Amino acid sequence: MHAFQRFQQQFTTYLERHPFAGQPPALYEPVNYILSLGGKRLRPAVVLMACHLFHEEEEAALPAALAVEVFHNFTLVHDDIMDEAPLRRGQATVHQRYGLNAGILSGDVMLILAYEGLLQAYEAGQAADLLRVFNRVAREVCEGQQYDMSFESREDVSIPEYLRMIELKTAVLFGGALEMGAIVGRGGAENARQLYEFGRNAGIAFQLQDDILDTFGDPEKFGKKVGGDIVQNKKTYLVLKALEDGSDLQRDRLRHLLSIQPSDERAKVEEVRALFETLHIREKAEQVKADFRQKAHRHLEAVKAPSARKAVLQELADYLLGREE
Repeated sequence: MHAFQRFQQQFTTYLERHPFAGQPPALYEPVNYILSLGGKRLRPAVVLMACHLFHEEEEAALPAALAVEVFHNFTLVHDDIMDEAPLRRGQATVHQRYGLNAGILSGDVMLILAYEGLLQAYEAGQAADLLRVFNRVAREVCEGQQYDMSFESREDVSIPEYLRMIELKTAVLFGGALEMGAIVGRGGAENARQLYEFGRNAGIAFQLQDDILDTFGDPEKFGKKVGGDIVQNKKTYLVLKALEDGSDLQRDRLRHLLSIQPSDERAKVEEVRALFETLHIREKAEQVKADFRQKAHRHLEAVKAPSARKAVLQELADYLLGREE
C-alpha cells in the first residue's frame, strides 16, 4: 500500500495548493469545505496510478484527478441533501452548515469547475477524449442514483437490477478514473478500455464487500454501526438473495422485518442476520464478489504495461476487497 499512499499524498498536496476562489466568496467556501473533509482520495489516486502505467511523470494527470475528485464530492453534496444527512465524514454536511440553497448552488458550481479544469489543463484533442469519458460516467452516476431512489418504493427489485445500480452509482466512476488516467498517459484506446473494465468490475466487488461488512462486519473494525442497511430497510444484495432463495415463510418474514422500524433495532438486525445465516447468504455474496474480483484481475492482466506497475493496482484492489472497515 506504500505506492498508493504516495499517489494519495501527491494528490492531497496538489489539492491543498489549488483551492477554489472567486466572487462571491460564499459560493466557493462550501466547495473548499467539502474538499477539506478528507476521505480516502481513492479515485484521484487511481487516475495518477493509471497514468503512471504508461508515463514516467504522472503529474500530468493531476488536473484530471482533481476533476474526478471534485465531481465525486459534488455527488456527495447532492446525495446528502437528498438523504437529509446531517454528517459527512464526521462533520456537518454542506447543507447543514451553509443552508440548503447553498448546498444546491455550490454543488452545481463544482460540476462546472470539474469541466473547466479539464478544458484548461489539456490540449484540445486530449481534452475531448477526457470529456467524452467524463460525460459518460457523470450521466451514468446520476442514472445509478435514480435507480437507487426508485428501488426504495419497489418490491420487485431483481438481483441483476441491483448489480446494475451499484455498477452505475459506484463502479463506473472508479473505472472512468482509471480510463482517464490512461488517456493522459497516452496508453492507447485498448489499454484504457481494459483499465476501465478492471475498475468497473472491482468497483462492483467493492460495493458487495460493503454490503457484507454492513451486516457481518466486526463493529470495532467496521467503523460504524453494523446492521445499518437492515435498520434502514435497504434492498442490498443480501436481502435480494434471501428473498430469491428463501421459503415462502422466510420471504414473508423478511419482507415484514424490512417494512418496520421497531424500538429494538438490535433484535431486528439479529433476526435478519440469523435468516441470512440459515440461507448461507454471506457465502453466496462472497462468491459473487469473488467472481467480479476475478474478472477485474483478468482485465488488468490484459493491460500492456510493466508488470511491476500493474502490481501496484492489483495490490490496491486486493486490499480494498479484503478490508474489514
